[in-house]
Amino acid sequence: MNLRKEAKDRECQVNILDHCNNNPDTVVLAHPNNKRLFKCGMSMKVPDIFGAYCCSSCHDVIDGRQTTGWTDAQILIWFHEGIFKTQHILLDEGKIKI
Repeated sequence: MNLRKEAKDRECQVNILDHCNNNPDTVVLAHPNNKRLFKCGMSMKVPDIFGAYCCSSCHDVIDGRQTTGWTDAQILIWFHEGIFKTQHILLDEGKIKI
């Protein structure tokens, strides 16, 4: 199962207030970049199971390409909630199993 392809035409699950574009055409599977939790870097991505369905606007905020009035901690909370909501969707659809 290619979880990245599953993101096509989905609703954003990150929903950063005042920034989410609510456009399913821009949704991708966004991955965290936390070197303390995951082995990640130039050529290594976090496993797809830890990704969130994320629109281009929320993704820009998460990756620091767009500034906001929100704290880094609040943005991280939205992102982590998006990961959990994405996992819940995939579980409900039987695309991942516990």
